[in-house]
Amino acid sequence: MPEPAEPRSFLDRLFDRGLLIRTGVDGLYGRSGAFESVVEALDRLVSRIGAADGAEVLRFPPGMARASFERSGYLKGFPHLAGTVHSFCGNEADHARLLACLDADEDWTAKQAATDIVLTPAACYPLYPVAAARGRLPEGGLLFDLQSYCFRHEPSLEPTRMQLFRMREYVRMGTPEQVLAFRELWLTRGTTMMSDLGLPLAIDPANDPFFGRAGKMLANNQRAQALKFELNVPVNSEDKPTACLSFNYHQDHFGTTWGIAQADGTTAHTACVGFGLERITLALLRHHGLDLDAWPAEVRARLFG
Repeated sequence: MPEPAEPRSFLDRLFDRGLLIRTGVDGLYGRSGAFESVVEALDRLVSRIGAADGAEVLRFPPGMARASFERSGYLKGFPHLAGTVHSFCGNEADHARLLACLDADEDWTAKQAATDIVLTPAACYPLYPVAAARGRLPEGGLLFDLQSYCFRHEPSLEPTRMQLFRMREYVRMGTPEQVLAFRELWLTRGTTMMSDLGLPLAIDPANDPFFGRAGKMLANNQRAQALKFELNVPVNSEDKPTACLSFNYHQDHFGTTWGIAQADGTTAHTACVGFGLERITLALLRHHGLDLDAWPAEVRARLFG
């Protein structure tokens, strides 16, 4: 008797259905029109939920100034996730050597050099220098609505761990009381939104994936101070659910880094809520099936109605 076939993984079934498209690099995928229709519907849903707050809408490209990136401190905590943009900087002879390397299937990158652009690691990172350049915050603080493609170098066969993905964020700047109230509001809103989409979820304390031994201490401090919560949904497995939303209190980290001051001159605190648009899409596909037309009517109405 032939051996029974191994069950197809969730990622394989997404490929088979054409919802995701292979590129030859783990974590770098094309998306079908059906997949994009869900991402776009989720983006509109988040906009509807936050519409009454009057956030200033800003959209940055998926690259940011290297000088701002370096100042942000990202490389202290997450050097393993960072992505830089390099470009050819040689002469004609160097170009000829590059072409020869290509013909010989050898490394052709010797004359590539870092440009003034790095890949955006989170949608909020380009915002802080822009906000700082405006001067002191108004009395009530500021609220921003952001969305961007982001990059993190963590190739994986888990479909939820993409190297290039879209993040929707709301960022609040102001007093500790203002930004913590904002985070609490979105903890409630995010839980309601995901429950209304028929997804099983849990809100859990979390930490960022800091690098190295020193990173373990930073992660422990982040958890101990309840600075980060994640809304988790089982997607790849029941044992290790996927963070689809995150709720973060930065204290005065970005205010101090960028010199963002409140109306009275004291350092501003910040908080953000982030929506992983591809991750929520994958959660919906995992729990409601790969045929969008067969999804529960109430979920389709909530998204597309």
